Amino acid sequence: MKIEIWSDVMCPFCYIGKKHFEAALEQIPYKDKIQVEWKSFQLDQDLSKVEPIEAKAYFAKKGYAEEQVAGMKTRLKAMGEAIGITFNEGNIMINTGEAHRLIQFAQSKGLGNKAEEALFKAYFTDNKNVADYDTLVAIGESIGLNQTEVSEMLQSDAFVFEVASDILDARNIGVTGVPFFVIDRKYALNGAQPVEYFVSALTQAYEKDHLKSNEDDAVSCDLNGQCD
Repeated sequence: MKIEIWSDVMCPFCYIGKKHFEAALEQIPYKDKIQVEWKSFQLDQDLSKVEPIEAKAYFAKKGYAEEQVAGMKTRLKAMGEAIGITFNEGNIMINTGEAHRLIQFAQSKGLGNKAEEALFKAYFTDNKNVADYDTLVAIGESIGLNQTEVSEMLQSDAFVFEVASDILDARNIGVTGVPFFVIDRKYALNGAQPVEYFVSALTQAYEKDHLKSNEDDAVSCDLNGQCD
C-alpha cells in the first residue's frame, strides 16, 4: 500500500501529523507492506529565499492579532510536548523551496523520512534558516547524505521540477492544506489526525484493498482434489 504525504517544513501540524502517523504505523501489523512517499507543498511560495522574516512580523502582516498567535503557540507547545516535539520561540519565516529539494534528493537515496524529521527539528526546535545552503548541507550530512553531493545538488537546479510537480499535483487533486495523506490514490486523510484515527483508517484501507486481494490470489485445493 502506498501513502503519499504532502507536507511543508514550516507547517507545525505537519510535524505533529508525522508523529501521529508514525505512532499509528507501529500499531499496524501490515506496516512493513506500507510504502511512504513524501510530497512537496509550500504554504507560501512568495516568501524570500534570502531575507528571513520573524514569525511575529509575518503573522501581523497577515492580519493575525497577537492574542491569536499567542494562543496558537500555547496550543502547539502543549501538543508538541505530548508527543516529544519541542516548539521553540524564535523561528523565522523563509521560503522552503530549497528544503524541499533536499527532501527530494534524500528520498531518491531512501532517506526521505529522515530528511523530513531533521528539517522539522531544525526549523521548529533549533530555529534554523532552512533556505541557507550551509545549514541544508549540514542537515543532509547528519542524516547520511554525502556532503559534496548535497552541496552540488543545491548549486544546481536538480529536483526543482520534482518540487514543482508535487505542488501542481496537489492543486490538481484538490489539496488546500497540509498535512494531506493519500492512500493508493483512492482515499484521503486531511490534517494531523489523532493516532487512533490513523490506525483505523490505514487498517481498513489495507484490509479492504490488499488483504482481500492477497486472499483471492492464494492457491488452494478443495476436498475433491481440484487445485487452482
